[in-house]
Amino acid sequence: MTQVFLGLGSNLEREKNIQAGLDALKSLFGELIISPIYESESVGFKGRHFYNLVVSLNTELSIAQLSESLKKIEDENGRVRSGPKYSPRTLDIDVLTYGDFVGIEANVELPRDEITKNAFVLLPLSDIAPNELHPALKKSYAELWSNYDKNSQALWKIML
Repeated sequence: MTQVFLGLGSNLEREKNIQAGLDALKSLFGELIISPIYESESVGFKGRHFYNLVVSLNTELSIAQLSESLKKIEDENGRVRSGPKYSPRTLDIDVLTYGDFVGIEANVELPRDEITKNAFVLLPLSDIAPNELHPALKKSYAELWSNYDKNSQALWKIML
């Protein structure tokens, strides 16, 4: 079994789509560790605020199989792939880390660079795995969050 961290986000029908994504993940993978949910402004385009969170799970799927499973969940929840890269999303599920793997497999670059670039990824990751080490940087997520420029992106915890 490999421990995987996934980032989930939505800015269209946010509560419905986040819950549907979590339900689908739990159905496929069983027990999940779920971070608090954060609301943040859109990054890369003007649009509605996003809900974001991080989930930890264990899987026997390969990176390619996992990626395909996640795309299927996104598609089942109305994900449109024909628009620009930075655009509104019903549901976005990204593999952030896959065990200690560093590199590119099945067109997935891991660990995902969003971990250190976006507060809405790093903070929830540090919430559920503060002492885990970033596979490439070998620094804990708590340390990375403590050194993150907290003024660069506004986000706030929400309760559903």
